[in-house]
Amino acid sequence: MKQKSFEMLLYSAGGILAMAVLLVAINMIVSAFPARADLTQEKIYTLSPSTRAILAKLKTPVTLRFYCTRNVTPMAESLYLENYARQVEDLLGEYKETADGKIIVQKFDPEPDSDAEDSARLDGIEPETLPTGDKFYLGLAVSRLDAKQTVKLSPDRQRLLEYDISRAISRVVNPVKPVVGVMSSLPVFGQQANPMMEEMGRQGAPPWEIINELSGDYTLRQVPLDTDKIDDDIKVLLLIHPRGITAAGQYAIDQFVLRGGKLIAFLDPLSIADARGRNPMMSAPPSGASTLDKLLPAWGVHFDTSKVVADLNFKMQVADQNGQPADAPAFLDVTAEGINTNDIITADLTDLWLPYAAAFTGVPASGLKETVLLKSTKDSELTDAEIYDLTGSQILKSFNAAGVEYPLAIKLTGKFKTAFPDGPRPEDTNAVSKTTPFLKEGKGDNTVILVGDSDMLSDEFALREVNTIFGTMAMELNDNLSFAQNAISQMAGNSDLIAMRSRGVENRPFTVIKKMEAAAEMQYQSKIKELQNSLAATQQRLSELQQTKSQNQRYILSPEQQAQIENFQKQAAQVRSDLKKVQKDLRHDVVALQTHIEWLNIAAMPAVVSVFGLGLAAWKRKRTSAR
Repeated sequence: MKQKSFEMLLYSAGGILAMAVLLVAINMIVSAFPARADLTQEKIYTLSPSTRAILAKLKTPVTLRFYCTRNVTPMAESLYLENYARQVEDLLGEYKETADGKIIVQKFDPEPDSDAEDSARLDGIEPETLPTGDKFYLGLAVSRLDAKQTVKLSPDRQRLLEYDISRAISRVVNPVKPVVGVMSSLPVFGQQANPMMEEMGRQGAPPWEIINELSGDYTLRQVPLDTDKIDDDIKVLLLIHPRGITAAGQYAIDQFVLRGGKLIAFLDPLSIADARGRNPMMSAPPSGASTLDKLLPAWGVHFDTSKVVADLNFKMQVADQNGQPADAPAFLDVTAEGINTNDIITADLTDLWLPYAAAFTGVPASGLKETVLLKSTKDSELTDAEIYDLTGSQILKSFNAAGVEYPLAIKLTGKFKTAFPDGPRPEDTNAVSKTTPFLKEGKGDNTVILVGDSDMLSDEFALREVNTIFGTMAMELNDNLSFAQNAISQMAGNSDLIAMRSRGVENRPFTVIKKMEAAAEMQYQSKIKELQNSLAATQQRLSELQQTKSQNQRYILSPEQQAQIENFQKQAAQVRSDLKKVQKDLRHDVVALQTHIEWLNIAAMPAVVSVFGLGLAAWKRKRTSAR
């Protein structure tokens, strides 16, 4: 028996040793080949086809100088940066390997008072100061011939790391930036605080993040809303809530489009950013809508600023007056079901927020083709924009799904015709523009993109602030900014950067849960409406009884009237009780559904692994016993 046990122990030790040798051998063999598997859904550790396209176009070498401090006192901050630096270094290796000799990677350790530190400063790389006082350099300088771009490698832009590096390579290859005009009634370029606000300790508003992002790729130029001529060198015109745009401004846009300029317009029935910008303490409804009332009808597009889209499948949850989460069906969280995956602009997007968006309806004018980029589901309706209820409770009370998928963002392509067939009126032009030829139609096909919301570009609905060991950092909440950048990239003729912006989106809403919630709400909605109508009828009958009292019965009711009133009061109380019960059952079912799905996601896989492990152990034990 002892001999048999010793043999089993010997065989086990030999087997373990053989397995270790085999693993080392396999690892050495595999490491000799540049193959790897990226199992993440977004392939965030694999170079995108867009990056490969950029690298394939390189005619002359591009140098990447990677600066990273190596020897610092171990602490949380330094370890965090060192881990991120290793990710950057691995990615640079992918660039070098893919570029077939056209990418040269140089690594520097900027120690204090070294040549490497001088080189980092010349390349514009600024160090992080650690709590110990040490300087930690982490940055990248991309150069080709006389062109140079600096990339700040910050962990808060980890999701955009590939985009930042590829953008820098693209910019040194093509150093001339296209000119993008920006027309807006909002302070998107930032705003300086007036003296009175400064005395109260209030600072001016910084530029919107979308402006900061675009300024890295394009030369941005502000265009006033009352201009009557768009500069000839502007390639793309970006409109962000053009509230109060003049007829002259629309005439200028009309002629801009006809001569081949690209237009992207973010219109809005209710601009929250506008209202808060005019009065930071304001909680009342926004008062100004934005549209292009002269241009849209000429294109066959109707944009009703008195209605907003509410959708049970895309509803968000916002804090109510008591700080509790509440459903807001007009605050849309558009997921894959409402995104056109066949268009390059939206193909890689998965999640966009559109608060209080209006729909585009109508039939495109002759010669134009409409492509819907974003849309609602059929469980949606158009509701009055005047109902400014952040929690959406008023909308839910009377919700009635229209069974229509409303377009929230569209792309018009084709040959455009002027919205001013009789030519410009004297008040629409000035002496300068009168010398410019008047165009009645475009010389060729063109593209215009229209979006039914502008708040989606504001920092409030596109970014979130995250407290890190390096202070407060802004991270993207969704694909809102990527949508705008993709649209401008395509319009400006540089679509190589589109596919990599939205990779690895952090926000992953439970789309299946949202659909099930919408179905549950629709099931209860008819009963809720029935009870609400019954309550309203009962209260109306009570009011009528009160009004039918004679002058002598001002304070005294007959026994019959008293009995009727008591009966109706009981009915009203019963209806209120039934209504509360139905609404409570609805909330209970929704919460139970969420809990069930979450526990299924959390526990299902461990349970499967546990059952498999126990079964395997039992099978092995049975085989051992049989011997």
